[in-house]
Parts: sequence; structure tokens; C-alpha cells
Amino acid sequence: MSKKIMKAVLSLGLASSFIITGSFNIVKASQANDFAQMTPDQQEANYGNKMFFKPVDQNGIKSFVGDPMPYYENGKYYMYYLKDGGDSFRHSIYLATTKDFVNYEEYKKPIIETEGIGQEEWIGTGSMVKVKNEYLYFYTAHANTDATGFKETIRVAKGNNLTDLKKDKKFEVTPPEDIHQKNDFRDPQVYYDKKTKKLSMTVTASKDGVARILKYSISENLKEVKYDGIIFTEPTGVFWNLECTDTFKLGNRWYITYSAQDDTLWYASSDSQFGPYSEPKRLEGKLFYAAKHVEDGKNTYMVGWSRRSDQTTSMDVNAWAGNLVVQQLKVNSDGSLYLAPVKNYVSTLKAGQRSKFNHFTQTSETYMIRGSFSYKSLGNFGLSFGYSDDANQNKLITINPKDNTLELNYENGKKLITKVNAPLKPGKKYSFTYINDGSTGVFYIDKIAALTVRLHGVTGKNVYLYTKNDSVKFSGMEIYRKN
Repeated sequence: MSKKIMKAVLSLGLASSFIITGSFNIVKASQANDFAQMTPDQQEANYGNKMFFKPVDQNGIKSFVGDPMPYYENGKYYMYYLKDGGDSFRHSIYLATTKDFVNYEEYKKPIIETEGIGQEEWIGTGSMVKVKNEYLYFYTAHANTDATGFKETIRVAKGNNLTDLKKDKKFEVTPPEDIHQKNDFRDPQVYYDKKTKKLSMTVTASKDGVARILKYSISENLKEVKYDGIIFTEPTGVFWNLECTDTFKLGNRWYITYSAQDDTLWYASSDSQFGPYSEPKRLEGKLFYAAKHVEDGKNTYMVGWSRRSDQTTSMDVNAWAGNLVVQQLKVNSDGSLYLAPVKNYVSTLKAGQRSKFNHFTQTSETYMIRGSFSYKSLGNFGLSFGYSDDANQNKLITINPKDNTLELNYENGKKLITKVNAPLKPGKKYSFTYINDGSTGVFYIDKIAALTVRLHGVTGKNVYLYTKNDSVKFSGMEIYRKN
């Protein structure tokens, strides 16, 4: 370790239960894949994206996952998504499938392709639903101007299987008159009720500059469409759009989720599927975006994409589309929700190389860190990731008891990237898990908080336990590296 890095780390402070002579576990990368010696761009180009799926780049053009639209059937998860870059034409809908969230099969051709003209200059988010023996994929048709009458409308594609779909141009839903605008009307999420033989569809839109969620009732033959009105109004008045809305039942409560425009994942609950809803709460930070739920009869998951930087050396993380990230959704006894690591992520990593460590260790491409902590006062502490020879450029996952937040900070704590609420108490012992694949990671404080992070340029370098103005005890520190 260089003296320059050591000096900066010491300026943060060491966790009280460790000394600088603590064990340092080094895993040597292969000569062809020595991430520690690569630039951030080179690291990105060499990632295998083993857990957090990313489509293969096409003809030198980077490819990313945009808004996911997950669907489950017969033991397989169908991850439809808006593909950004690569060979995708204006966010056409592509597909990757998985049985375990670790191994993915990527479909090379689009499932629904953008036309590039008229009402379908672009395609936007939608959802898959099965009605009897037919699959219906509702999606957003987006025009660059309102010359066609409406900038956004809802359309459908049909098929007798999950991969071969044909657009039905006879079906189209346009914005209702009472929202007083024709521009923002998107992200249809559709549910089929076998008992009533009707479809319910929610659409996100704005009215008078405030974000709303609308509801429609549709006959199973799609010939009758009834507008039922507004079921949810964003209560803060800050956001004009609620992206990728979804509603589902977990336990005895119904929940609605949405990503407020360029903000975070929120949720609210109700006694019935379509409200009225409770006061909404944030569930994750700004880097886990456009998440929708998928359930397999036993477990419920949120599937979103991890935000990234346009330039890997940038200190901003605001680019659209990234890697596919899946988190398990669980409910507390009081009805509040929290996110947990996917069990297959954990079991896959635990099958790899396990090492104990004290103060710092070396990272790899795909790994998991687990341990526990307790603290006495209201300083900051967490994980500090080496980025360059200057530790003042380290990237921090910060636990901040004073503000009750879990944070991602760049520039050794000077630049806040994202945060989420994490209420903690001094003297209590908490368990945590950090799962990393490539430059994407998710940090979990068990049953308290989850935060997706983006760490360009740190693979193969050291990660340190640090504390600032606090007395912290870390215990049971282990790192598991995927073979």
C-alpha cells in the first residue's frame, strides 16, 4: 500500500476493533484480465456481467438494459427490456430469460421493434399479460411531436407464445380529455382477472403538472375500453411523472410502486388493489430505477436497472440504462417493505473463494462482503473503495447514523451520489451484505435498507473499513469471490 493512500485512509480513521497490521487477502487476476491495471473503460469492456445482466455490445456500440418488464411462467423469468445502444433501434423491446437470476439467455432479435415513423418513432415501457391462450404485450407508442394528435398512446402486440408477437394496429388507447394534455401518457401495466374476464390497466400521466396514475377496464377481446379515472396523485407535487408503475399483493396488503421521474423507487399500500393508498415511502436510492415486480408463487422480486455514468471517469451518475438488477421484496410485520439479496446471488458467491479479513482486502470482479457492525456515536463509517493512487478520490458506501441514511459518496465523501433512509440505534448489532458484479453493487443492512451503487474503476483494488468521528466495531468480516 502506498504511503499516500495510507495517509488518506488514516485521515478517515480506522474502525476501533482493527489495527493496521490486520490481514490483507490478495487474489491475483489472470494476466489477460488484471483489472487493477486497467482503466475504468477497459474494466467495463472486460466484465462478464455474470449476475447483473447486460446485453452484449454490438459492432463496438455499447448496449444497456433500459426499463425492464418482467414476466414469469413455468419456472422461467422473461426479462423484457428497452434496449439502449447496440443494434437496438430507438428503444426496441428485447428479451433475456433466466431460471436463477445468475445465468441468462440473451435473445439477439427484438421482440417488438420500433418503426421509427409516425406514432411509433420510439417505443416505451409496457407489460405482458396472458388471456386464456393468448399473450398480450401492451406498450407505449411515442411520437417525437404531437403532429399525429397525441405524443404518446397505448398499443398492443399479440401472440400464441412469449417470443413471437405481432402488433395489432386496431387497438389504441389515447389520453382522456380530463387530464388536459396529450404528451405524457405511458407505461401501461395490465392485469387479467379470470373471474370477471376483464383486464385492468394502469397508465402513468400528468395533469396540471402533477404526476397521476390512471386506471382503465378493458374487455378480454379488447373491444371495450373504459376509463375509470385517477387512482393515485403524487402527494408532494414535486414530480410530473411516475415511471413504471406496478401494483401487486404481498401478505394481506396491496402495494403500488413507481420510480418518480429521475428520483427513487417509491411504494404505497392499500386494502384493495387500486387504492386509496397510504402515504408513499422511498424504498431504494436513485441508482435502482424503473423497477417492476415479478412473482413465482413463492417469492416476489423487484427488477430494475442500475444507473451509470456516461463517462466512466465522471463523478456524476445520471446516464439512462445500465445493468439488470434483481432484489427480493419482503414485508415487515407492520406492512412496510424492504429489499433483500436474491438467495441465488448469495449461494453462488458462497460457493466461491472465501477469505476472512480485518481492515482491508482486495476486490475482484464478482464478490460478496458480509459482516456485522455496531457503533457508539453519530459519526460516519462504512466501506471505502480505492479508485486511484490518490485516496482522496476513493468512493465510499457510507452509513450515516446522524442523518439515518445509507449513502454512496464519491471523492472520499465530498460528493453525495445517492442515499436511502436507514434508521439505526447505537449499541445495537446489525448484519450487512454487499454484493458486487462488475461496477454495479448493492449494499444491504439486514431488514433495514438497500442501496444500489455504481463504482466505475475500482475493480481489483482495495476496499477498506473506515470510520470518521465514531467508535465502530466490525465483526465476522468475510469476502467471497466468484470462481
